[in-house]
Amino acid sequence: MARTCSIARALALVGERWALLVVREVSLGVRRFAEIQVATGAPPAVLSARLRDLVAAGVLETRPYQEPGSRAREEYVLTPVGRSLQPVLTALKDWGDAHLCDERGIPVVTRHVDCGAPVHAELVCESGHRVGARELRAEPRWP
Repeated sequence: MARTCSIARALALVGERWALLVVREVSLGVRRFAEIQVATGAPPAVLSARLRDLVAAGVLETRPYQEPGSRAREEYVLTPVGRSLQPVLTALKDWGDAHLCDERGIPVVTRHVDCGAPVHAELVCESGHRVGARELRAEPRWP
């Protein structure tokens, strides 16, 4: 029998390539369909489906906007649920920077707005200890 876990549930929503790229772009301030499509390279039909899924799951919400002389449209913004994906994006970026860069090096540096230092993801227990991958133990809560 397949193991039930929160990772599997999360991947069902954001485990497809375009979903996380949409979240990445919206977190960077890209909010309009055409701009998200250009930034991600997602086919329009796929992007429409991913945006619909992310809105339905509460990761994104829509807000109306209207350019002068144009019809009303919707833009996409992160909800608190969507903003809570930032550590996931940062961890994936850190892993990609460490293992998948080409000869040009790291393509983007994420910095703390207040002090300018680079930001990285790390595991920290509830007592405040930094934890390495070999220091983890999973305890199933139910079958």
